[in-house]
Amino acid sequence: MNLPKVIANLTEAQNNFDSQAYASCFAETAVVFDEGKTHQGKAEIEQWIKKANEEYQAVMKPIDYLPAEEILKAEVSGNFPGSPIVLSYHLEIKNDLIESLKITG
Repeated sequence: MNLPKVIANLTEAQNNFDSQAYASCFAETAVVFDEGKTHQGKAEIEQWIKKANEEYQAVMKPIDYLPAEEILKAEVSGNFPGSPIVLSYHLEIKNDLIESLKITG
């Protein structure tokens, strides 16, 4: 599967539980929507993913990418009920950085 570099980097950072590398995939003013909460800005995104990594230890395996819609489908497994599950990552990418990410089940 041919993923944009920023998505490949995001996946690698997630699978290494590297919250700094994960946050570096985002623009300074990026927004993440996950589990009914909004996380704004790079620093807040880094804190959110650090906490999620500690709690869930989730790894993601990309299974499909729809470039026209900028949607990544990934199998996510970790320490949470129902693992593994397939999640959709709705992205807005600009200048090789993620501007917006909405994660849905």
